[in-house]
Amino acid sequence: MQRTRSFGALFAVLLTVAACMPAEPEQGIARGEALYDTCVPCHGPQGQGNEALGAPLIAGLPQWYLENQLEKYENGWRGGHPMDTVGIRMRSMANALDLEGDRESVSEYVASMPVPAVPASLEVGDPQAGQQVYQTCIACHGPEAGGNEAVQSPPLVGQHDWYLLSQLHKFKRGWRGVNPNDTWGQTMRPNSMLLSDEDMEDVVAYIRSLDQTEE
Repeated sequence: MQRTRSFGALFAVLLTVAACMPAEPEQGIARGEALYDTCVPCHGPQGQGNEALGAPLIAGLPQWYLENQLEKYENGWRGGHPMDTVGIRMRSMANALDLEGDRESVSEYVASMPVPAVPASLEVGDPQAGQQVYQTCIACHGPEAGGNEAVQSPPLVGQHDWYLLSQLHKFKRGWRGVNPNDTWGQTMRPNSMLLSDEDMEDVVAYIRSLDQTEE
């Protein structure tokens, strides 16, 4: 009888503790908005990016692309090179999304954000010469640089020119797209290795010229 009473008391205590434990948050766009607070210091309240921190515009990017990149950071496929300090910082943030569904929730929220217009910051590059360079990019990124989910290629138009240029350099230097599990990154890297610094500046200038929001 004593053992039965003791077991009953222990069971009651366990029930009380379980009731006091916080419930796992419901996933979805509201959860994503709350999670985005941790992204604001780098990407800004409107997801507009911050050149000083190397943070790109992310507002309005496709949800599939955002999820894909967060997964790459979490797995160490991006942000793994010791010289890529920006990527390393982002990798630690991605790893903080530790509850199931967090990655999808924050990606859904960011994808729903209005896309802000971004000013040109580079004063280099020849758009006409860049149009010729871009012919090698069309198969993946499309004629208007709008991206292609089938080959996991993001939209390039509307992105900061400084960020596009920095990523081309990262691919060429081997800071990105070298992990054997990063299939699409490894597809991009050989193309970047064929480009001179001038080619990179030209193609970025051409992509900027496609941005209709500046008109």
